[in-house]
Amino acid sequence: MGRLRNTKSAVLSILVLQSMVLLLIYIRQSGFTSQVEVQKGKVHVLILSSWRSGSSFVGQVFNQHPNVFYLMEPAWHVWVSLYQNSASALRMAVRDLIHSVFQCDMSVFDAYMPEKRNVSSLFQWAVSHALCSSPVCDLQENEEISDESVCKKKCNKTSFEKVEEVCKTFSHVVIKEVRFFDLKTLYPLLRDPSLNLKIIHLIRDPRAVARSREQSMKALMRDNGIVLNTNGTEVADTSYHVMREICRSHVQIYETATQKAPSFLKERYMMVRFEDLVRDPLTEISEMYKFAELDLTASLKSWIYDITHGEGPGEKQEAFKITSRNALNVSQAWRKTMAFEKVAKIQEVCKGAMNLLGYRLVDSEREQKLLSLDMVLPRKRYQFIWLPSKTSTNQD
Repeated sequence: MGRLRNTKSAVLSILVLQSMVLLLIYIRQSGFTSQVEVQKGKVHVLILSSWRSGSSFVGQVFNQHPNVFYLMEPAWHVWVSLYQNSASALRMAVRDLIHSVFQCDMSVFDAYMPEKRNVSSLFQWAVSHALCSSPVCDLQENEEISDESVCKKKCNKTSFEKVEEVCKTFSHVVIKEVRFFDLKTLYPLLRDPSLNLKIIHLIRDPRAVARSREQSMKALMRDNGIVLNTNGTEVADTSYHVMREICRSHVQIYETATQKAPSFLKERYMMVRFEDLVRDPLTEISEMYKFAELDLTASLKSWIYDITHGEGPGEKQEAFKITSRNALNVSQAWRKTMAFEKVAKIQEVCKGAMNLLGYRLVDSEREQKLLSLDMVLPRKRYQFIWLPSKTSTNQD
C-alpha cells in the first residue's frame, strides 16, 4: 500500500511539474508574441558610420521627417561611463543599449545616468525633432522643421519619461551611431523578429575625414583612447592609428555585408558614399528614404536644398553643427588645405579601403590640387552573395 501511495505521489509531482513548465512556456511565448505585436509595423534604421563622415547630416535628413523618432549616438553614454575599456570590450554593451532604444525601452539608460534626470541628460537630445515637438515639448508642431538652439532653451526641463512615451508613437526609430566596428556584432538584432532593422552604412573619403578630425581633435581624444585601448588615456592620434582602425572597420562591414552574407541581411544593408550624397542630394536621399520605407515630402525637399546649397565653408567652430553650407565644396576642402605629406600618410594607412570603396589615390601635390581630376571613382553596384539560410541560422 505504501509503495502504491509513493507511486501516486511521484506521478502527481511529475504532472504538477509538467503543468508548471507548460504554463511558463505559455507565459513566455505570450509575452514574446505581444512584444512582436507592439513592434509590428515599425521600421528601425541604424545609420552606421564613423566620426566626421557626414553622419550628423544624414541623421538630420531622417530626423526632420515627421514619422521618425531619432537619437544621435546614444552609445556615447556607454563609452563615457566605461572609458577605461576598449571598443571591443564595450561592443556588447553598445549593442544591447541600441537594441533597447529600438524597442523604446529607455530604462537601459539607468546604468549610465543619474536617477534624477530629465531629457537634457540625454546626449545631443536637442537635435532630435521628436524631443523638441509636441507632445514632448510645445515648442512646435511635429510637421515643422526643428531648431536645435531654440529647443535647448525651451525644452530642457522635460521629464525623461517622455522620451520612452513619445518613441512608441512613431512608425520609424532611427539611430545614428559611430561606435560599431564590425557587422557581426549586430547579427542578433538583425535576427530579432521584433525588429525590422535596416542598416545604412555611410562612408567618406578618408582624406576628408582626417581633415575634419583635425578641426575637432580635442573633442575626439577620449574616443581615440577607447579605439586604441589606452586604458583611459586620451590620444590626439597625430599618427593616424585611429584612422587605420576606421578604414579597417569600413572594409570589414562592407565585405561582411556583400560577400557570402547570411540570408537575414538580404535587402537590409545599403552603402552610401558621402560624396555621392552631396553631388546629387535629392536622388541619394530619395533612395535612402525608399530603403527605409519613408516618403520624401515637399517641405523636406526644400530643407535639403537649403542645407546643402548655403555659402558656409564649414568652419572649425561649426564642426559638430548642421548649418547651411555648400556641401560639395566642403567635401573637397581637404584638397585645398591639407598638406600633401598628410594626404600621402592617410593613403598609406587606408589604401585598401580607398581602393575597395572607390576613391582615387593621388601621387603628387599637383594631382591633389587639380580639382578637375575627380577623386571619386564611378560607384560599382555591389553584388550580394548570400550564404544558404541554414548556415545563417548558426551564426553567433
